[in-house]
Amino acid sequence: MKATVENAMRHAEQVGSLWRPLRTPQFRNLFIADLVSDMGTFMQSVGAAWLMVSLGASATFVALTQTASSLPFFVLALPAGAIGDIVDRRKLILVCEFWMVGVALLLVIATLGGFMTPWLLLSLTFALSAGDAIETPTWRALLPELVGKADLASASALNGIEFNIARAVGPALAGVLIAAAGVGAAFVVNAVSFVGVIVVIARWRRPVRRSLAPLETVSGATVAAIRYVRYSPELRAVMWRAGLTMFAASALLALLPAVARSMSGHATVYGVLLGCFGTGAVLGALAMQPARRRWSLEAVASSAVAILGLMIVAAGAVGTLPLLAVVMLIAGAGWLVFISLVSALVQALTPDWARARVLAVFILTFQGGIAAGSTIWGATATRTGLSTTFVVAGLATMAAAALGLMWKLPDTSTDTTPWNHWRMPAIIRDAAPELAQGPVLVTVRYHVAREHAEGFLRAMQKYGRIRHRDGASWWGIFRDVEHADRYVETFLVASWAEHLRQHERFTRGDREVEAQISRHVDGEPVVQHFIHADLSHADPGETVS
Repeated sequence: MKATVENAMRHAEQVGSLWRPLRTPQFRNLFIADLVSDMGTFMQSVGAAWLMVSLGASATFVALTQTASSLPFFVLALPAGAIGDIVDRRKLILVCEFWMVGVALLLVIATLGGFMTPWLLLSLTFALSAGDAIETPTWRALLPELVGKADLASASALNGIEFNIARAVGPALAGVLIAAAGVGAAFVVNAVSFVGVIVVIARWRRPVRRSLAPLETVSGATVAAIRYVRYSPELRAVMWRAGLTMFAASALLALLPAVARSMSGHATVYGVLLGCFGTGAVLGALAMQPARRRWSLEAVASSAVAILGLMIVAAGAVGTLPLLAVVMLIAGAGWLVFISLVSALVQALTPDWARARVLAVFILTFQGGIAAGSTIWGATATRTGLSTTFVVAGLATMAAAALGLMWKLPDTSTDTTPWNHWRMPAIIRDAAPELAQGPVLVTVRYHVAREHAEGFLRAMQKYGRIRHRDGASWWGIFRDVEHADRYVETFLVASWAEHLRQHERFTRGDREVEAQISRHVDGEPVVQHFIHADLSHADPGETVS
């Protein structure tokens, strides 16, 4: 009984309060500044769509406005995440903010000057969204630096609240302002809305993290991101669940305009339903933390998805606007709870060196699920009708809740702090020029008694995933045919610089695997490093430190 109470108290402490992140001044200042900036962004989106119609553009150009806003996230997400892990994140955000201010001012000048064209509007919209796409992975990667691990889910939920408030208020303000002063005024407000974020970020004295390894290239960092996710079973499970859940649930928002049009020919109905969805998201954020104190992460996330699926089925069955508004309210709550939990989980499971790029992979998976699902459900609705499609999509979403049986959401107790405890070899002077020329072969020799062989090999399989995850292009474990107790682990790394990074990427959370191996090994393992050899450096040289 005592142990149960202690576990419950520990769980409550780990979950934290929804509002606690706001006690951190830097997070609070960024929260407020980002709210204003996002409201300006939504005002710009409404203004751009209205301006395109006002220019007499075809329906194709009007649709391309949304494409110009979303395409940069698919094209730039991965390189943007890589850049966010290579350069100073604070400086990158400032550069992106100034870029977006510049583009926003060009929108103002072109609109007020009277020389805006459909193609110019599309180009400027794309350029503005490109700055946001490059900034987004880095922006999200900063969250663990602003709040503790226990507050990540709360901070993610607060960001969801902020976004939904901006989505509700921004378009309404834009409508009033455009009616009173024209589209140019909305663009002016958007340009000014960036100032708060720039001031807060510029005043932030973020600690600089230094690495002994050379800087990565963008292409190398992108490959490292994909490799990290591939060899991290927990991260891979979270991303699969997020992508498949969003694929199924995307039918709700994708088909909502058609539902609103079938109920009433007025666009106002669509706006009201979106407002209910956003309000529900806020309510979901408020309910999430009390639920987390009572139930596990898996139970809350799966329940949120199941409720969301049930509401999608209901959306195709209800026939009145008030009932549909209630459905959207509950669906918004389930949507935000799931998104907040999985987003915070990805950040908690990823070390700082890979956080922006792994978040970029997560964004691609998440948005890819929505994009693919919207396409499939749209085609299905054309063939079978809205009601049938909502039933199928809702059942698929509820089935996605059962993915927890196969890919259970992991806890966030993993310590991703770097643990660079391996000894670096003394390098002979003649080898120095070759370090940058080719791959590095590392061998580790172990002595393992026969009765410990099975346990040793099981632990080594886990170790192999860590080697791959942190930089190895190939890994293997071999047994000596002449000595029954001798095993040799070998792995290849693309370069000496990448091997240096491999040392810095080992985390304190990996210590348990290393401890399991140590329990089966006699004596200290013998490590050797080999580099690519050529005729110009055939003679051994003196050792250098």
